[in-house]
Amino acid sequence: MIKKGTALYSILHFKCPYCQEGQFFVAHPYNLRKAGDVLDRCPKCNGRYMIEPAFYFGAMYVSYGMGVAIALCIWAAFAVLAPEAAPFWIIGTVAAVMLLTGPYLFALSRIIWANLFLAGRGPGGKLPEEE
Repeated sequence: MIKKGTALYSILHFKCPYCQEGQFFVAHPYNLRKAGDVLDRCPKCNGRYMIEPAFYFGAMYVSYGMGVAIALCIWAAFAVLAPEAAPFWIIGTVAAVMLLTGPYLFALSRIIWANLFLAGRGPGGKLPEEE
C-alpha cells in the first residue's frame, strides 16, 4: 500500500502534488476530448498547477522515455518468447500498444513532471523562501 503524502501516491492516483487530495486532471485520460487537460488550481488546497507558461512541455521527454522503455520491453519479450517472430509482428505490437496506452502515458508524463517540480513547493506554487 502506498502512503498518502508521497509523490508516488500522487502519480498513481493522479492527485494534487501538494496535498494529494484534489484532482489533477479535468477528466479521465481516455476521455479524448479533454485528454491531458490539467486543472488550473487544486480544488482542495488551491495550489497552482501551471507555474509558468508552457510548463508541461518538458513532460514530452518523460513520455518519450516511457514509450521507449515500453517498446524495449515488448522487443525483449518477443526476443525471449518468440525469437522467430517476423519484424512485422514486433513493430505492429509496439504500434498497437503505443496507440492504446498513448492517452494514459500522456497523462502520466504530466503528473510525473508536476511531481518533479511542484511537490517541494507550497500550495501557491512558490518555494518556501519565495513566500
